[in-house]
Amino acid sequence: MSLVTAVCRVDRLLPDSGIIGVTAIDKRPVTGSVRVRPLGLRADVQANRKYHGGVDQAVYAYADEDAAYFADLLEREVPPGLFGENLRTSGIDVTGAVTGERWRIGDTLVLEVTVPRTPCGTFARRMGIDGWVKRFADEGRPGAYFRVVKSGSVAAGDPVEVIHRPEHGVTIGEIFGDLAPDRARAVLESGERLAPKVVHDLSKVAARSTASR
Repeated sequence: MSLVTAVCRVDRLLPDSGIIGVTAIDKRPVTGSVRVRPLGLRADVQANRKYHGGVDQAVYAYADEDAAYFADLLEREVPPGLFGENLRTSGIDVTGAVTGERWRIGDTLVLEVTVPRTPCGTFARRMGIDGWVKRFADEGRPGAYFRVVKSGSVAAGDPVEVIHRPEHGVTIGEIFGDLAPDRARAVLESGERLAPKVVHDLSKVAARSTASR
């Protein structure tokens, strides 16, 4: 059974050497139910809203299974929220989710998969590991961002059900990795609603085949 195992939101803003001066990456699990609206979880924030947050990156989910992989790799615990995620899940392949896929969580909340997480300098400073951005990217387990299709509440223990999966079949992991031009075109021509960042990035990939002719 697929479940939400933890719901996380910002615990406190931390000093950061980036251009904003603070970061909201310090997410921690909370108890009870949290309301989720189009811009994310109630009482959660993003410090750098140029690159984080917004309707197409309202909620970030990461899988327990991928966290366990990194825990073994790094020989340290990877507790919920360490990677800045809002939702920790179990029993569902987050990186293997298809862009445009919709999840019903609990009784009312509906989320739609949009884009993979792109590791950044803030994430690297959070982890304190040399070369972390490349290392995280190389492992191909980015987790996924979601937009909110239907507002609702979420709590640890809520079931997760996939209620729509686009026929193009292109996953978050493929978009994060080395996506083939024909796969990019399949998404662009699918008729599904796509986040502007996905359209931009996949249009560049799709153009490779045209440029090589």
